[in-house]
Amino acid sequence: MPRTAFFISDGTGITAESLGRSLLAQFENVDLRMLTKPYIDSVEKARTLVEIIEATAVRDGEQPIIIDTIVDEGIRDVIRGATGFKVDIFSTFLKPLEQELGTHSSYSVGRTHSIGKDEVYMDRIHSVHFALDNDDGARTHQYDEADVILVGVSRCGKTPTSLYLALQFGIRAANYPLTEDDLDENGTLKLPKVLATHRHKLFGLTIDPRRLTAIRHERRPNSRYSSLDQCAQEVEQAEALYRQLHIPFIDTTRFSIEEISTRMIAETGLTRRFSPR
Repeated sequence: MPRTAFFISDGTGITAESLGRSLLAQFENVDLRMLTKPYIDSVEKARTLVEIIEATAVRDGEQPIIIDTIVDEGIRDVIRGATGFKVDIFSTFLKPLEQELGTHSSYSVGRTHSIGKDEVYMDRIHSVHFALDNDDGARTHQYDEADVILVGVSRCGKTPTSLYLALQFGIRAANYPLTEDDLDENGTLKLPKVLATHRHKLFGLTIDPRRLTAIRHERRPNSRYSSLDQCAQEVEQAEALYRQLHIPFIDTTRFSIEEISTRMIAETGLTRRFSPR
């Protein structure tokens, strides 16, 4: 039977889940079932959750792992009474920080993922809208406002990476697909004219052709678009263009969106408008 891990919060649960998953990811040989329990913001809800935790301990034959970011002391006391290995993030880290900083924490629920400063929140929204408006080459007249323009063949990860950069860092990312329409008379991929004046903003994505085939097959099975020969040819042409024009690029095959984005930022020096949430 797998061990069960509970990520508990009186807010969204995003902090508890993010930190909990990061910690537990180091234990690849352990079969873990992870459950997020947000908005445990009353003693009654906490007691109900404790009953669930106790039943889980009996079912699994092992005590659950409990990782929480509960602020309210009364609710935390209820959670502490549950059978489980407990990691209380706030009490573990806030007390030493209070001592170091010489002041008390505000102990406010939901501070990490609240709207907070209006200008930061609106900048986040604007960046997401920018990514959506400038997705897949749909619009090109706003490229002067772009912080980065992702280029690559179809289905190599441009859209999700653009949205992640916008949502997590406030980076205004456009993306443009490299297609057969951009081939010259010799069958060589050339830089589209609309991108020529923005070469300093370009960042390329590439992908293993076999992986690309599998992704495209889900969209258009048994088509030329998803064939291995077509995918291999497109990837080869795109990488040749990157090298010819000295466009930095990254292979997305084995990297998550988070890794792609942070590696891109590290390599290009893109300025984050705010920290990830």
